[in-house]
Amino acid sequence: MRRRTLAALAALTVAFALPVQAEKTAGNVVDDSTVNASIKAALFDNKNTHSTQINVETYKGVVQLSGFVATQAEKDAAGKVAQGVSGVKELRNSIAVHESTSMGTKLDDSMLTGKVKAALIDTDKVKSGQINVESKGGIVQLSGFVTGEGMKDRAGQVAAGVSGVKRVDNVLIVKPQ
Repeated sequence: MRRRTLAALAALTVAFALPVQAEKTAGNVVDDSTVNASIKAALFDNKNTHSTQINVETYKGVVQLSGFVATQAEKDAAGKVAQGVSGVKELRNSIAVHESTSMGTKLDDSMLTGKVKAALIDTDKVKSGQINVESKGGIVQLSGFVTGEGMKDRAGQVAAGVSGVKRVDNVLIVKPQ
């Protein structure tokens, strides 16, 4: 059962990673997808991390962890797990520490995430497919790799303008050359 889950997770990671990474060579895409899948599997196997709350993005060996966890210890554990995976050249641990929220707040956060994603899709010069959006308690986190500072700044402005957003943590990374 666990192997099938990991295989499905790896397949989904590859499927979602390919369109975003058109600027990379086939070798880079496979390498980055392998690193991504390996980190997700390692997080899944680690009892100190909640892998479903952690996003993993990789671009040319630079790995970004993002999302929300309940404690600094969990954030640190996730960073340690990711750093131990072969192929990680650089790690950016952008995970935010935020207390758990009620079911009503989780529903509100899901709605807010959807509103921010829709706003990004409707924005010129923002490739929304390159941006992960997570919300917790009205705090919106933008993560992933984008092609320039202008896109990063514009995405942050758009997210901040969405009704219900209390704060934007813009941890987008401009793709290394």
